[in-house]
Amino acid sequence: MTPAAALAERLGLSFGDLALLHEALVHSSYLHEQPATGQSNQRLEFLGDAVISLIVSEELWRRHPDEDEGSLTTRRAAVVSARGLARIAQRLELGSFVLLGQGADAAGERTRKSVLAATFEAVVGAVYLEFGFDRARDWLLAVAEPELAQRPDPAALKPAKSVLQETSYARTGHAPVYRLLSEDGPPHARHYTVEVLVGGEALGRGQGRNRREAETEAAGVAIVELDRRRQEGTADHTMPAEPAE
Repeated sequence: MTPAAALAERLGLSFGDLALLHEALVHSSYLHEQPATGQSNQRLEFLGDAVISLIVSEELWRRHPDEDEGSLTTRRAAVVSARGLARIAQRLELGSFVLLGQGADAAGERTRKSVLAATFEAVVGAVYLEFGFDRARDWLLAVAEPELAQRPDPAALKPAKSVLQETSYARTGHAPVYRLLSEDGPPHARHYTVEVLVGGEALGRGQGRNRREAETEAAGVAIVELDRRRQEGTADHTMPAEPAE
């Protein structure tokens, strides 16, 4: 059984033609080693990203009629960010079906959040093209229900970067500093890794398909770390410091 056929069975979807689903699984590294494959999943990823954003936005708008744009935007980001989509992909065991080049596979790309998120977007693009918007919507809402049903505290709806900035000013008198650690991938599929420092101390690292997404993830990690220290009574070494150049 091909990876595409096995995934269709795993998803409970009967594709009339598995070519689209196969394309959704082709990572660019696989295409470099197997050029006869056709094309990578990047075009489907582009389409799936738009489909997911529309469906999730509409659903959150319907579920939370009393919330303003800011809260809805934060809720949406929790679902459609690389981290949120990677969680869905992990539940679907999508990583085991991705077609990777040998080098990328050996480097652990199969479990990388950005790869899982991009593959899930491509799969959604394939589902949309094969079954149409209504069926794609029903399927996506079903697989994303745990993320859509989250009931965070009101404070948790505040953007992570805003929360960290307030915390950083309160602790050190300065804003957090975001430092770009790496930027790789082709121009249309960049991958960023960012580190955030509070008072000169590195407290979180994040990854994303753009710098803002990576910074948001890093801020979330830093908030969790600071909260852990607070709960455990760990000595806080984030002393006032001048912002990095």
